[in-house]
Amino acid sequence: MKSRNWMLKAFVLGVVFFIAALLVKPVGVSTQFSVLSGIIHSTVRPNIITEDPSRETGYKSTNAYYDRNDGKIAEDIKNPLNYGFVFVLAIPLGSYIGYVTTRKNKTKRKREKLPRKPLKYYVPTFISGFLLLYGARMADGCTSGHMMSGIMQGSISGYLFAGVVFAVAIPTAMYVGMKYKGNGGNE
Repeated sequence: MKSRNWMLKAFVLGVVFFIAALLVKPVGVSTQFSVLSGIIHSTVRPNIITEDPSRETGYKSTNAYYDRNDGKIAEDIKNPLNYGFVFVLAIPLGSYIGYVTTRKNKTKRKREKLPRKPLKYYVPTFISGFLLLYGARMADGCTSGHMMSGIMQGSISGYLFAGVVFAVAIPTAMYVGMKYKGNGGNE
């Protein structure tokens, strides 16, 4: 790496994670995709979640997934404006702010070749991301939460997961970069 800017960015990310864990809870976002799908599901089937005053959360569901942890996800579906959901909604906003504040690199980015066949480039990427998220939820986990928050909490499984992620992601990124960058997305 020619630039050491990544160290500053990593430090800022670490500080943000530390503050999040200190004030609310460790960072993790994949559960909120389950909450979003639950919001859509409960719109189609309004009786999937009902109030239950006997529970601490105040909600129960006929869907076993929503009903786990004493109806915690059911509660989040009925009251989505919570820390986790707002955090997920803030990700695109933060991305845009990051884009705007790094405008000095904008000219350089424009010069980079974009794929001539964007669907061929972006659709597999989207499907891969969807499968990763779906697999994480099937395993009752969270990709970002497991690696970043897990390491922050000293979890051995977090370190193992991070090692596997980097062992797979780095060669994959290099392969995709070589495949598309050199010829503008054409094979």
